[in-house]
Amino acid sequence: MPTWAMVADLRRCVGCQTCTAACKQTNDTPPGVQWRRVLDMEVGEYPDVRRAFVPVGCMHCADPPCMHVCPSTATRKRADGIVTIDYDLCIGCAYCAVACPYQARYKSSDDAHRPDVATKCTFCVDRIDAGLAKGLRPGVDPEATPACVNSCIASALHFGDVADPASNIAGLLAENQHFRMHEELGTGPRFYYLWDRKA
Repeated sequence: MPTWAMVADLRRCVGCQTCTAACKQTNDTPPGVQWRRVLDMEVGEYPDVRRAFVPVGCMHCADPPCMHVCPSTATRKRADGIVTIDYDLCIGCAYCAVACPYQARYKSSDDAHRPDVATKCTFCVDRIDAGLAKGLRPGVDPEATPACVNSCIASALHFGDVADPASNIAGLLAENQHFRMHEELGTGPRFYYLWDRKA
């Protein structure tokens, strides 16, 4: 069984927000809702200061806090690691938004397609499932890959099976130093950040 994950190369991200626009267009999210965002940060100390751009969104945690607080069982984790929301079961309580340490959940009553429910990044699960049904490889074949990854003009975003040592992202993680956001919380995020080559 694959375990889908995303990798962001912080050395390559230029902060263009194309991934944000592609996600918004693909998922038709309402104003103010951005499932994929790019943080613009300043790092270092004067006079050696530089900007860093950090893509963020749902981390598709191995142990998602949002799932544990959901009273209707609308939030679930699939066997392949993707965390989903069943909009037919969601009651819009937004407990998940409070529990998420990554601020990746949204509740909006302005969404004509999903009124009064919690929403978030799904890793474009519909594209993945449709692509797999056609024999395509997510992270390799664009038709089966999340829209944000396909749109990245700097090739900073990557997607694939982290459980497969021969996969595209397993190679990136083996060759580069990386971290995951708030690993100390024990959530097991499946979004990795590359920051330097391994020695």
